[in-house]
Amino acid sequence: MTKHYLRIDIVSDVVCPWCVIGFQRLQQALAKFPGQFDLNIVWHPFELNPQMPHSGENLREHITDKYRISDQESAENRDRLTEIGRELGFTFNFTDEMRIYNTNQAHRLLHWAEPTGHQTDLQIRLFEDYFTNGKNLNHEEVLLDAVEAVGLNRTEASQALQDKAIAGQTQAREEQLLLQGIRGVPLFMFNHEHAINGAQEVSAFEALLQQLTESAS
Repeated sequence: MTKHYLRIDIVSDVVCPWCVIGFQRLQQALAKFPGQFDLNIVWHPFELNPQMPHSGENLREHITDKYRISDQESAENRDRLTEIGRELGFTFNFTDEMRIYNTNQAHRLLHWAEPTGHQTDLQIRLFEDYFTNGKNLNHEEVLLDAVEAVGLNRTEASQALQDKAIAGQTQAREEQLLLQGIRGVPLFMFNHEHAINGAQEVSAFEALLQQLTESAS
């Protein structure tokens, strides 16, 4: 069987629950095409809250204020996310004390990790650190622990966090995406030709992957 090259560019934030759900649904769709794709996944930065203070904010208060919803609606949304995550094999542990953090440093590390082959591993680890384990993704030691856990060099990662060039490249990429009109995440782009916006159902990803295999044959 000839493998078809498939590049998937994913625009996301590490504190975006729908980014987790979208990626899990993509993974389920890809599993239905075993051995058919030579896959290259690249993650791109999007900060949902670029002005978030260093100490972060209470997640429940942040959500109710930002989206003008009630505490009850917020709790119902979190319950819904938790159930969807459970069905997809991902654990969301939401609490009333959970905080949301500035994600700029996390995005800089993900940018640094792209050429290592471990970018996706790091992205998944950061999703788990935040949503499952409630860790502060704006804390350097938390980020470096994640780097080390996926097999990357802790010292090099620490240096990357201080690297002004990496910071500038990450910011430039974010600005480029905004100029392209991207205002929300997740966004999945396939071979620079097709896109799926949002955490759509597995069937939507399957249909596009089927289209790609047929057009490549």
